[in-house]
Amino acid sequence: MTTSKADEHDGADALRLRGGYVRPVLFSHGIREAEAETEASSAVTLADLMERAGEAVAAAALEIAPAGRVLVVCGGGNNGGDGWAAARLLCERGRDVRVVSLVDPAALPEPAQSAAARAQQAGVAWIASSEAAAVREHARDAALVVDAVLGIGLRGPVRDGVAEVLHEMAAASRPVLAVDVPSGIDADTGALLGPVPRAVITVTFIALKPGLLIYPAAAYAGEVRVADIGVPVSARRPPRVEVWEAAEYAALLPVPAPDAHKGDRGSVLIVAGSRLYAGAAVLAASGAMRMGAGYVFAAVPASVVPVVQSALPHVIAVGLAETDEGALSEQAAEHVLRLARDVDAVVMGPGLTAHASVAAAARSIVSGVECPLVLDADALNVLGPDGLSAATARRAPTVLTPHPGELARLLGISPSEVQTDRISSALRASAPRCACVLKGARTVVACADRALITMAGNPGMATAGMGDVLAGMTGTLLAQGLEPLEAAALAAYLHARAGDRAADELTEVCLTSKDLPAYLPAAVRELLGHRHP
Repeated sequence: MTTSKADEHDGADALRLRGGYVRPVLFSHGIREAEAETEASSAVTLADLMERAGEAVAAAALEIAPAGRVLVVCGGGNNGGDGWAAARLLCERGRDVRVVSLVDPAALPEPAQSAAARAQQAGVAWIASSEAAAVREHARDAALVVDAVLGIGLRGPVRDGVAEVLHEMAAASRPVLAVDVPSGIDADTGALLGPVPRAVITVTFIALKPGLLIYPAAAYAGEVRVADIGVPVSARRPPRVEVWEAAEYAALLPVPAPDAHKGDRGSVLIVAGSRLYAGAAVLAASGAMRMGAGYVFAAVPASVVPVVQSALPHVIAVGLAETDEGALSEQAAEHVLRLARDVDAVVMGPGLTAHASVAAAARSIVSGVECPLVLDADALNVLGPDGLSAATARRAPTVLTPHPGELARLLGISPSEVQTDRISSALRASAPRCACVLKGARTVVACADRALITMAGNPGMATAGMGDVLAGMTGTLLAQGLEPLEAAALAAYLHARAGDRAADELTEVCLTSKDLPAYLPAAVRELLGHRHP
């Protein structure tokens, strides 16, 4: 995501925390509250905010299209008023501007109605038409189309007539500048509620919105620029949604002291693998080791021990009782609980399979382990909704690392419901001492009433085993003393950045999970450069 001058670190939309920077992401109700509070506490009016928004849009329009006609398509609310203000300002700068208003400007609410009147008085050419054909005709020779149709208030499906207009804007093959959000998206969830014109740039106001960052809507936002129009956002009620910059992650990174020994760097027990998925244990242990653990123990079904020893001579492999199929047996739980007494964190789940014996063992381990715990993959699959309650009730730090299908099973809903509202879904599976890492494009990390959106990563990481590496990394950070939210957020970010570095060299087509640990040092080195003295 690229930022503009309005995004600089001393702006109103960046909060300084622990040496780094946190960028608030506001739901629509938070935006409205912020506007109302600003109006109530100062001489700034909604009309002033609309003028400032128009100025930001006009500036971006001049940058995208330094010459040629600008078509501004305005809807019936304040988003349309922002478009009218931008049209007037462009006209005053000598640009050829035309407005297609989907409603009679005289029927607009204030202050949008006044913004339209001022634009007409300034000589802006306009027509009032809700017909898609009007947009098609005027977009044909436009150098830029400004999308000021629908704002952050859209919740249900786009009405048929407006949907036809949006379809024509999307089909016009002209650069599109979105005002606040691309029309047709749900600003709170990132869902698509109708046809959406794909923007080159979205100029959004006050703060980022979740829908600009969460897919599928994020794919339509283009470059997102936050325009500071004078509305403070430093104090918002929960849930808090944030985007962290590199310095914030860097401040969390555990760095060995000059006199450190391996006992200081955390010990991690990986409970993973089966005869069918022996590599999962190797990948999880690789992630834990590469993240800087002093000791890594791989507790695996006995038949998997030679695989781990051959692949990872620096990892201590411990054989567990197994079934005839090579899965963890129920009797193995007691052995794991004994091992867990002597380590700083446990990671359980990669490659265990959903065998009935695994389910029984997993339940015993979740309830019996007293140190920090990461639950991934099959550990989540076998626990189910009842297991989610047990995990979130744990007193020790806990991190869950589900993909959408796994989280759906935990919550008792469908994967599509999870994806429709990724932030809320992740928050539902979290608690004050339990973080949920909802993996996927723009991984969401949630803990209690706080959620972070991970902006790194690439499609090449959508391959088997990537989550196993992440689980191991997370276990090391918990073992080194980070809190659940911190460990989960830092692991997700470094995992994604390592994937980006790997894709740069190997391409997104050829990247595999086995490659990723080798690129983690580059991601860590990158963060070390952002640490404050």
